[in-house]
Amino acid sequence: MNAVPTVGAVVGLGVFVGVVGAVTYYFTPNYWEVGYQPKQPGTGFNHRIHAGKLGMDCRYCHSNVERSKTANIPTVSVCYGCHQEGHVSLNIVPDEKVQFVREAYAGDKSIPWINIHVLPDYVQFPHHAHIQAGVSCYSCHGQIMGMTVVHQAKSLSMKFCLDCHRNPADNLVPQDKITDLQWVEQDWFATDPAKRAHNGMTPELLAQTLKRDPPQNCSACHY
Repeated sequence: MNAVPTVGAVVGLGVFVGVVGAVTYYFTPNYWEVGYQPKQPGTGFNHRIHAGKLGMDCRYCHSNVERSKTANIPTVSVCYGCHQEGHVSLNIVPDEKVQFVREAYAGDKSIPWINIHVLPDYVQFPHHAHIQAGVSCYSCHGQIMGMTVVHQAKSLSMKFCLDCHRNPADNLVPQDKITDLQWVEQDWFATDPAKRAHNGMTPELLAQTLKRDPPQNCSACHY
């Protein structure tokens, strides 16, 4: 009986450590959200073809990202502009794969795309402010130009955001390269931070273009 308290304490400590470890590993966006890849309507939207092979700029579809808090989803008319019958793009994309676009356009309906990168209702992420500061799409969305089916590549957790705000220079790229994700991945982030430069602009000089240091107070991101 004298050993019962000691054994109980050891077992209790083991259970406590196990619970803390399980919560730390499983109760996080890294576990539940990274890799999220829902099935999109129709045949989906192949970023590898549109942004990678054809070289379409992100802003052609997400046209308001430089002046709006949200990265808007394009209307059906934007898709139909390239995928209408008789358009030259049909020489690249099989006709049956884009039929759902024509059907939606003909029926004056929107395509119910599934939003992948979803933040809690109490969190705001002003896209235009980050774009103007020099944050590339690559920093939050990964190499989306190479994704046949888009998935969430980053956790977008509070720690993820604060790490960037604490060291903004590590995530800033030249303004003319923000949507050139291949260049950002291969020529910018793959280079030693101390040697990064584009047209004479180092991360430190880019950081100085910010009017102030990125805020770390709660109200900056939370309503």
